[in-house]
Amino acid sequence: MSVDLYVIGNALVDLEYSVDDQFLQQHQLLKGTMQLAEQTAQQQLLAHLNQNHHAQEQASGGSAANSTVAFTAMGGSAFYACRVGNDDFGRFYLNGLSQANVQTSSSSMSEGETGTCVVLVTPDSERTMQTYLGITAELSAAQIDFEPLKTAKYLYIEGYLATSPTARLAVKHAREIAKDSNIATAITLSDPAMVQYAREGLDDLIADGVDILFCNEHEARMYTGTEQLDDTVAALLNLGNIVIITRSEQGAIIATRSGKRLTIEAVPCNAIDTLGAGDAFAGAFLYGLNKGYTLENCGKLAAATASKVVSQYGPRLSVEQYQAILQAGSFASDLAAI
Repeated sequence: MSVDLYVIGNALVDLEYSVDDQFLQQHQLLKGTMQLAEQTAQQQLLAHLNQNHHAQEQASGGSAANSTVAFTAMGGSAFYACRVGNDDFGRFYLNGLSQANVQTSSSSMSEGETGTCVVLVTPDSERTMQTYLGITAELSAAQIDFEPLKTAKYLYIEGYLATSPTARLAVKHAREIAKDSNIATAITLSDPAMVQYAREGLDDLIADGVDILFCNEHEARMYTGTEQLDDTVAALLNLGNIVIITRSEQGAIIATRSGKRLTIEAVPCNAIDTLGAGDAFAGAFLYGLNKGYTLENCGKLAAATASKVVSQYGPRLSVEQYQAILQAGSFASDLAAI
């Protein structure tokens, strides 16, 4: 099995609902963030939602999985290391990966309950999440197939794994393999809640630095403790050779240790649902790198993809939509080694 991209992330079935701000306040959910919940709390929230709201979307989600699907839909090959339960949600999840041409292992399924992420979208398109990790909280090296990693060009790590001690050990093992095989390592900080409540775990995942670091501006400022954007970029470049900071309608910044700094303009759109925008950005950016695009064209492709994602409900596009984005732009021009 040979792949371009090897990914380690949480396996969560996304259950998406449209709500108002009052609903978030009633359930003590901090807008725009993700918070973890026990099984009982998740069941109670879903029971309340299903009485009064219609589910907009159900998908084989998880931040890194969304990125992986974007990568494969554009034409890359990828393996997703994860853990689901032997239940209906688990079968739904693995089937979703298979339909997206994402490779995974039969060992991904074990006894236990598949995790779920309740995604609440308010009228301003902001998403707020409550997550029950289920069996994915026990993701460990013993259950992961690392063989495909040895063939990959990139290892991509989800920041949400910071909350799991066993997952962090699995990432450590993966990083050792990547280092021995000259495989570039990329990570996403994932969510402000990870920076605030799982900082030590994120530090473990980043370890002695990475080749590529993805984050949004809020996460970047929180993680570095800086106010000025120039200071934020400089601090992050101590951790990553290439740093990509997404800034919503202000586009994105790409900076490198070699001194290059690019501003990528956002693609104007009518934002409906911001769920998965950063995930899509990362997946498209990594696809561009894998194809040898310039950093600027990687950023443009990523911005175009994220713009399309926020224009609809759900964290993913159809294969046809991903392909249309590729065909509409001249991203492959001026190929350059990164």
